Amino acid sequence: MLKIDFKKHNEEVKALWESSQAGKPLRVPMKIACNPRMLLLDPKLNPKKISFKEYFADPEVMLQVQVLFEKWKRFNLEDDSELGLPQEKWSPYVDFQNVAEAAWLGAPVNYREGQCPDTEPILAGDKKNLLFERSIPEPLDGIYGRAQKYIEYFNEKAKAGVKYEGFPITGGGKLGCFTDGVMTIAMNLRGSDLLTDFYEEPAYIHKLFSYITEATIKRIHGFRKFNGDTLKADDFAYADDSIAMLSPEMMKEFVLPYHKKLYNAISTGAKHSFVHLCGDATRHFKTLRDEMNIRSFDTGFPVDFTWLRKELGPDVEIAGGPKVDIVLKGTKEELVKESKRILTSGIMEGGKFIFKEANNLAPETPMENISAMYLACKQFGVYK
Repeated sequence: MLKIDFKKHNEEVKALWESSQAGKPLRVPMKIACNPRMLLLDPKLNPKKISFKEYFADPEVMLQVQVLFEKWKRFNLEDDSELGLPQEKWSPYVDFQNVAEAAWLGAPVNYREGQCPDTEPILAGDKKNLLFERSIPEPLDGIYGRAQKYIEYFNEKAKAGVKYEGFPITGGGKLGCFTDGVMTIAMNLRGSDLLTDFYEEPAYIHKLFSYITEATIKRIHGFRKFNGDTLKADDFAYADDSIAMLSPEMMKEFVLPYHKKLYNAISTGAKHSFVHLCGDATRHFKTLRDEMNIRSFDTGFPVDFTWLRKELGPDVEIAGGPKVDIVLKGTKEELVKESKRILTSGIMEGGKFIFKEANNLAPETPMENISAMYLACKQFGVYK
């Protein structure tokens, strides 16, 4: 567990984020992305051997794991988040990882020991037209209907004032309106056959991408109606990791039109947009900036930070850092060296850089490596 003054840390973090939001950052903030797989896939943190299948199947199990994960994170992982006990309540959320969209469209979920859940490609081989024979599911069908029931379960616990680890919970929030992206969903449904479709049957790609886009718009509009929100939000946040496999020309021809269609259907465009892209997708960033109004990029690996800052300019927010296998297996000295290399690469120009892992912390990562990154961030990430 961290041996720090949590009150002092939280005051400093509050001032740091306020300075960043005001456009006068004191230093680069560090924000580590991780989720309950840190607990579920680490034998030391999961002595009861709770499986992902159990986590997905029971709202009480999900709720307890969420609280235990948040408690672990607050007392062990050092970054520019509020640490220590929560000021008021725990903040759990419904978590079906990255399988929800494909599962909603009919893909079965696989639970393999020692791994995160994944879905089976239902359109592989000669089954590629299977979806076109079906109508698009209703927004609260299948896994998303279960998600809403879990939210209601969390809300009932919050209303009753039930406490976990001595604190109540905030409730389950609302159905999320994020998407993993049209091509990524298509890869989950079609598998590697999708890659040859680009060359052998490009018309099929457009037909499938159109179906997925229409389904995503229907789902998000349905969620927003259910949540009592407007159909279009001012901002737009999404991902599409699989575009890392495409050339810029192919991305513009096959994927960009569907990103735009989704954007126009669910966003007013009043605020800048955010995109998360793992892998080597930086060749697409300038196009996404110009065509999709993206002003915040959450990067994976590999990234040439010097080139990327010059490519996008000082006014675009970029998040990134050491690749997760270095964070997992490297020494503290290696983490400090790599952190310094990134922070002194020119990426800090403009004051819009967030330091983090690339991308999403691996289970069993030594927390001393995170603390080494944090000290390096404080030393080399100061704006002068």
